[in-house]
Amino acid sequence: MRLDYHPETGSLCFDLAGHASAESREISEGVVLDDDDAGNLVGIDIDAASRKVDLDRLVLSRLPGKVETAAA
Repeated sequence: MRLDYHPETGSLCFDLAGHASAESREISEGVVLDDDDAGNLVGIDIDAASRKVDLDRLVLSRLPGKVETAAA
């Protein structure tokens, strides 16, 4: 899973599966869910995220895998 913030657009993107989506559906204004060919959720996109979620802090709790960070 990968979480990316794009400051130029204010978009927050959750890549849940590492492969391309086949279909996208907007579930509320500026919140889009991406599904693969099998109907599995593979991504979440939030436009203008700073107006919808708190971006000041990110807490990761008890994740079973390795946590990595990448420089902006």
